Amino acid sequence: MTGVPGEQVVPTVQDCQNGISVDLFLHFSLIPAVLITGVLSFLQKRNKTLAIDHRLPFLGRRFAIVVPLDTIGSLSNRWSYGFAYGAVSFSVLLLFSERYIPFTVPSWARAIVYLVGALEVGLVYFPFFACLSTPFRTHGAVLGILYSLAWITTMVWDTFTCPAGKILGKYQKIIVQWPCILALIFLLGRYIYMLVKDVRIHLQLEVEEPGELIDQHQVQHVRSLLKNTPANRKPLSWFQRRVYESDPCFKFPNRIIGTTVISLIGLYTMTLADYSLSNIAFDRAEGWKNTLKDIVISCNQSEVLGAMIPPLEEFIEVARTSWLATTIFASLNSVAYSFHILVCYRKHLKRLWKGQKGFLPEKFHNPSSAVSVASITRYSGWQIAFTLWGYLIVHFVYFLFALIFAYVLVLPIKNGKTLVMLSNLGIILLTVGVVIALVILQVGLVHIFFLQDKVSPTDKHKPLALNNRKAFHCFNYFFFFYNVVMGISNCILRLLFSIVTGTWLVSRIDRTIMQRGYESMDAGYSTWVGMIFADHYHNNPVMVCFCQLLVSNTQERHTASLYFTFSSAPSVSNPARRRWKLFYTLLRNPHLIPLRKHHLSSSASSPQTVFQAWVMASQRQTQEVSQSLPDTDVTAEEDC
Repeated sequence: MTGVPGEQVVPTVQDCQNGISVDLFLHFSLIPAVLITGVLSFLQKRNKTLAIDHRLPFLGRRFAIVVPLDTIGSLSNRWSYGFAYGAVSFSVLLLFSERYIPFTVPSWARAIVYLVGALEVGLVYFPFFACLSTPFRTHGAVLGILYSLAWITTMVWDTFTCPAGKILGKYQKIIVQWPCILALIFLLGRYIYMLVKDVRIHLQLEVEEPGELIDQHQVQHVRSLLKNTPANRKPLSWFQRRVYESDPCFKFPNRIIGTTVISLIGLYTMTLADYSLSNIAFDRAEGWKNTLKDIVISCNQSEVLGAMIPPLEEFIEVARTSWLATTIFASLNSVAYSFHILVCYRKHLKRLWKGQKGFLPEKFHNPSSAVSVASITRYSGWQIAFTLWGYLIVHFVYFLFALIFAYVLVLPIKNGKTLVMLSNLGIILLTVGVVIALVILQVGLVHIFFLQDKVSPTDKHKPLALNNRKAFHCFNYFFFFYNVVMGISNCILRLLFSIVTGTWLVSRIDRTIMQRGYESMDAGYSTWVGMIFADHYHNNPVMVCFCQLLVSNTQERHTASLYFTFSSAPSVSNPARRRWKLFYTLLRNPHLIPLRKHHLSSSASSPQTVFQAWVMASQRQTQEVSQSLPDTDVTAEEDC
């Protein structure tokens, strides 16, 4: 794409009048969105009676709050909500553009306008989520079909009648908007499926699934906890150890899936815009170079400007190639981060389920409740912003390294200066090698001459005990002056490594880029920790299973027959059942024996009882250790 064609696209875009504009339709769709929300609110009834119900009794506690989606506990329709987020992605990215605001506003009011715009976008796309989550499936499916058809028709018409754009050229809208159109088509299919299924349930051709607190994967997780770990597990493949291992006992919530979908679509759009804008920028730089070349040709005496042209041409060519290559690597890096965050989310949550908090800084072991709940609302938006901004920052860093690589290695070989390049590179490597060798030499001398021998021949290392103290003091004195010079270079390297590592991990919200003791200054990491704690407290499978048992037992007691007691079926008495459960609990947890009530009520427990409990606890711990030895295999998640 050259600069001239790019300039010819602008009037074509401005003159294209197809009668329907997606930007204008976004504002007008507020009307049906409010109507659909009102209908769904009217269908639902409130659990509590309010003062308005006494004044207007004919409402019958209607107009309840419509929940678009459960971002904490619900794990149903996860991919449907993910595609709903995909349909929203176009308008989310549109919020950051200038053409979202159809009128001119002063600079100080832009923040307020963007807030109102965010609320408008949320209300416009509210029916997509509400029609999926409403308990009135028939009404939600019909309204969802009509609303999604309107959006599909508008976007397809606008995309194929005016496909050109200022950045990507003739087919900009087709390239950018096809993920949103595909997401809308999937939602349309989902609404049709909901309607057909609800009709079959009403015709008694299909049984409605009972709504329960616990899902099947959570049941499997609890069952796996009650089973003994097999002594010989099947070895993991390379992909499972290094990349990803599927877990049927875990499912990602719809909030995480939606965030990943929008991040990937945003990366796709930003990569295309980055590539096109970089071509335009390099084309303009090429035009400025040609203008400078014409000036040099017209002014024969301008030798200084003439000497600048060959290096400038070389730089433009190298920069264009480097930017294109690093665009690919930065995109792949960001996509890999998006999926790796899913792996780390599962690993961190499963560690919290086990009661392990050692992977977190100590000050984050007990975050406040308000911070954790607020992190749920902040996480998705922050993760998307971190991913997109991280792509740009990492791309620029990759570009700088590519320029250094080109000018240090590639261009000298291309210009026939291989020997000079090799000599300079050899000097640099020799200097670095000598420095590293001297550091290794210090460690080796200390290990050989200044440490005492091993206490046992089976020890891996020598003890931390000095030997030849006088010689060590002399050694320490003479190396003091050399280590001062070494400290200067290491200080610069430390700063350089910190900058590179922090820049490379800027989009990793699951890792802090601050040093120990300053983690609270990393707002992104604080949001991540608060979010996983909120999910841990609300979605712990053991807790959810316990709540499901309480609810089921309560329902059974209310619906049990009065003649159940006189059933002729053999039954076990409650005391005997309780004794068996007590025996099994004490057998699995012997340390609880001295803590029983009749032991605590006495002045002192029997020494024989304490000793027996201690022996049983020791045997139990030995058995658990022997069973848990196969679980020490390193998985792909240990590097998070």
